[in-house]
Amino acid sequence: MTTDLKVEQEFKKVIRDRHSVRKYDPSWKISDEEIKDLLGEAILAPSSSNLQPWRFLVITDQELKEKLLPIAHNQQQIVDSSVVIAVLGDVEAYRNAETIYDQALAAGIMPLEVRDMMVKNISNGYPSMGPARLKEVALIDGGLISMQLMLAAKARGYDTVPMGGYNAEAFREMFQIPERYATVMLIAVGKAAVEGRPSVRLPLEDVTFWNGFGS
Repeated sequence: MTTDLKVEQEFKKVIRDRHSVRKYDPSWKISDEEIKDLLGEAILAPSSSNLQPWRFLVITDQELKEKLLPIAHNQQQIVDSSVVIAVLGDVEAYRNAETIYDQALAAGIMPLEVRDMMVKNISNGYPSMGPARLKEVALIDGGLISMQLMLAAKARGYDTVPMGGYNAEAFREMFQIPERYATVMLIAVGKAAVEGRPSVRLPLEDVTFWNGFGS
């Protein structure tokens, strides 16, 4: 049985028009309220056990961006974009299980027995995963929300570029980031001064395998 899903043309345009942009209009400002709206759309992304480990460090202060510039290997978008959003992942997000599932219970979208089961499973399971696995989970969920953030920005007419090229230790020191938060990436958001360069993709048949890797 197959089901045809309606795909809005607007979304098709967003995912095709989104390109990494590195040149921004430095005079363009995005209001704090619009940044909050953008992040509010981003946090609808899925996460492991709905623990929502993402945390955002929103950098709009121009002096801070100037100090961040050499840490980010002098990538000009750091200072020219409207905002730099650092996406972090909380490796101890499991500690929020009761809060999250209590909210689901109060909202009437989860019965008490399911709430209790989920909290118990999370409280027993996640701490035993070990630091490496917990960081991996946080990075995976951080990647999910980062993509959602960039698409949400494009849908609003803004452009973005994800950045992994920066000195993570110096960044952590500059902003006094606690150890429980893993650095995922920096995302510059703003109004493009120059359109992003189109890129190519490998053919679908080169990256897709059906039911196994055997010939």
